[in-house]
Amino acid sequence: MLIRPAAPADLPEIQAIYAHHVLHGTGSFEEAPPTVEEMAARYEAGTGRGWCWLVARDATGVLGWACYGQYKERSAYRFTAEDSVYIRDDVRRRGVGRALLAELLAEATARGFRQMLAVIGDSGNAGSIGLHRSLGFERVAHLHAVGFKFGRWLDSVTMQRPLGPGSATLPGEPQPGR
Repeated sequence: MLIRPAAPADLPEIQAIYAHHVLHGTGSFEEAPPTVEEMAARYEAGTGRGWCWLVARDATGVLGWACYGQYKERSAYRFTAEDSVYIRDDVRRRGVGRALLAELLAEATARGFRQMLAVIGDSGNAGSIGLHRSLGFERVAHLHAVGFKFGRWLDSVTMQRPLGPGSATLPGEPQPGR
């Protein structure tokens, strides 16, 4: 398995993986899968701002993808990122998500983000909750019945992990050991 920055040529496979999760899962609260063109616009918007999109590939193609973006648009959030990780259904629980998320955390830290959030659709999403917990995220919020999909109300869980010095220093201050 090779993890590398996503490229425009990966977008059809990225879209197919995400479409499967939109149509069959509750990890995304989208109900209609975006088209390849819509995914391309999201990719261009994110990478155009310097945010990371990654793919994990092997000889069979894209195994999964991950990205982060600024948590919210307001300037005070500029040091807080939110991650997204989606794995091809036939390769789940084989370490692909963990490898992608670990690389995503390193990239976000290198770009100066200080916090990473995971907003997980469906409080029953044990795979995503476990993945994030295994990489140091802590559960910080549980929002009840904030989504409605597949004819039922869904909760949302927010998990958080500090990056680099987190909130121990102000942005731009020298980090200990440097």
